[in-house]
Amino acid sequence: MMLKARASIRTKEPIMSAFKSDFLRTLSERGFIHQISDEAGLDDLLAKETVTAYIGFDPTAPSLHAGGLIQIMMLHWLQRTGHRPIALMGGGTGMVGDPSFKEEARQLMTLETIAANIASIKSVFSRYLAFGDGPKEALMVDNGEWLRGLNYLEFLRDVGRYFSVNRMLSFDSVKMRLDRQQSLSFLEFNYMILQAYDFVELNRRYGTRLQMGGSDQWGNIVNGIDLGHRLGTPQLYALTSPLLTTASGAKMGKSLTGAVWLNPDMLSAYDFWQYWRNTEDADVGRFLKLYTTLPMAEIARLEALGGSEINEAKKVLATEVTAMLHGRADAEAAAETARKTFEEGALAESLPTVELPRAEIEAGIGVLSLFVKAGLAASNGEARRHVQGGAVRVNDRPVADDRRVVGAADVTADGVVKLSLGKKKHLLVRPV
Repeated sequence: MMLKARASIRTKEPIMSAFKSDFLRTLSERGFIHQISDEAGLDDLLAKETVTAYIGFDPTAPSLHAGGLIQIMMLHWLQRTGHRPIALMGGGTGMVGDPSFKEEARQLMTLETIAANIASIKSVFSRYLAFGDGPKEALMVDNGEWLRGLNYLEFLRDVGRYFSVNRMLSFDSVKMRLDRQQSLSFLEFNYMILQAYDFVELNRRYGTRLQMGGSDQWGNIVNGIDLGHRLGTPQLYALTSPLLTTASGAKMGKSLTGAVWLNPDMLSAYDFWQYWRNTEDADVGRFLKLYTTLPMAEIARLEALGGSEINEAKKVLATEVTAMLHGRADAEAAAETARKTFEEGALAESLPTVELPRAEIEAGIGVLSLFVKAGLAASNGEARRHVQGGAVRVNDRPVADDRRVVGAADVTADGVVKLSLGKKKHLLVRPV
């Protein structure tokens, strides 16, 4: 079986010119597909049956970030084309940590932290998936249900014996660590076995036939297919998406100020909107296909815009992506805030706001220190460079002196101080 599966592995665009199934056709035309273990077999299955598929998410933080949004969109399109998605939470595997292409082991989390992170992450998925008990309604499952209760000796005998250490050492994700003489613990080494077992267990419990993930998960997913074959499951399938970077090579989901979180309590709708508004020109068409549900004809029209008109396409991208996550009203409010701020120069009360003690403002605070406290600069030195570069404004007035003190006289009639860094980053400081 594995020889056959390996023969179908590829790293380019789909071999098949046209898919029969709505799901693969949609994913193909929108740029989601990197590899498929058996294109024809999976396409036939999707065309004939309601297929259950899953993607695993390890709860390493209280929120996922924009880098994981491509995976959530794959589950969205799966359900939208008539199939059943499973969002698998790594309540068990999260105790180990995925070593794939990591330079060092992750910090181990307590059960309490894992549980809190899962509870926090769950809220986002309901924006993209319809959950319920029906045959095409989404499920959220925690692999801690079966992994935490495993008997170690029985697991080694029943599952571990099917894994070749030689083969596991050949995976790129493992070789990278070893070639760099970076430690790979036995704990981490077991992660791929646990992930493979997840696939088999989800097939037994829910009839799952397909596992999806980023291209860095290919080896782990194929392990699950092989284990399923050995343990008597029906044919299982793998589908991976490309690992995305921006046109300039930056990692998706990261901004200048840190991770672009999906949870609203960790990143405002306005800041999320701004992240997508600042998309590089070369990425607009690609991101419209991956991160929105706009029709392909409309995307083609927006992608063809040139010159300054490309900014209108970026606004559409930002509004559509934000609407899916935060709701249409918050997305349009973010777009309007940006319009007032950038095009009219008006003070928009919905700008991100940082609260500082009133006494601190009244006593006077250096502009460099204020920009650091507001999160617009990482250090006084960085803030000073921004001042020297002419990028810093207070209440829309340029700051040329890095010794400038912001005090009570700078508080506007609206009770705030507006800070601006360049043309696109604005926030309000509110004395409390």
